[in-house]
Amino acid sequence: MNTNDVRSLGWRFWIITVAALVTMAVTASLGRWQLSRAVQKEALQLAMDQRMAEPPLSAEQFVSQLNALPASSLADAQNDPLLHRQVQLSGQWVAEKTVYLDNRQMNGKQGFFVMTPLRLSGPAGAVVMVQRGWAPRDFTDRTKLPTLRTPAGEVQILGRVAARPARLYEFDTSGNVARDSVIRQNLDLVTFGAETGLPLLPLSVVQTTGNADDGLLRDWPAVDSGVDKHYGYAFQWFGLCALVAILYVWFQLIRRFLRPRSQPSA
Repeated sequence: MNTNDVRSLGWRFWIITVAALVTMAVTASLGRWQLSRAVQKEALQLAMDQRMAEPPLSAEQFVSQLNALPASSLADAQNDPLLHRQVQLSGQWVAEKTVYLDNRQMNGKQGFFVMTPLRLSGPAGAVVMVQRGWAPRDFTDRTKLPTLRTPAGEVQILGRVAARPARLYEFDTSGNVARDSVIRQNLDLVTFGAETGLPLLPLSVVQTTGNADDGLLRDWPAVDSGVDKHYGYAFQWFGLCALVAILYVWFQLIRRFLRPRSQPSA
């Protein structure tokens, strides 16, 4: 391409060129960033898998290690060394404080997550909120509670440490929801502890095994850090980068400079 060819390209060609280069640089950068996030999530997934493979903690070990954690670890769930650890707990259900979290799914069906405080036997006064399982709801009567059995006396459960249940969107966020309602959209452990006067621990426990006849389903999804999502996003960004490059080369170079040469001279 000589100097006259460059001058004849016009301002539109150079604007499109700059726009294409900027778009390719941005999309490639975003793709690399998603790959770096995937590497971080892989490390997080490995840490979670290692925690879940460790022997279960007793109630005493769970409470003592939890009390030894700094507040910064509890504020950031990813840095909490207790998260996803297995625990073997014994205690008594505080059945009258059971809460039913509405609009929760399991196996594609709508129902409740049943949350019941468990007063631990070992550590004096410690109470942990247990996500006991899932129960279907009655769609003909939305206020009807599912039938389940909460045994009295000493119980033993096996579970894994978790943060508070995933929060769903709710229209009333001002705190005006009836606090005496057992059916709720979300549950904040600190607020619920203040409402009930229970000395709730700042983490909850997802029950994985228990009484088979309590009417609850515990087909919890596998703990996943979401690494596949970042690889998918990276593929999309790199794909968009390649598409811009292909379109630019075809419309701005090949069609512009090769087609006239193939035309027969007059």
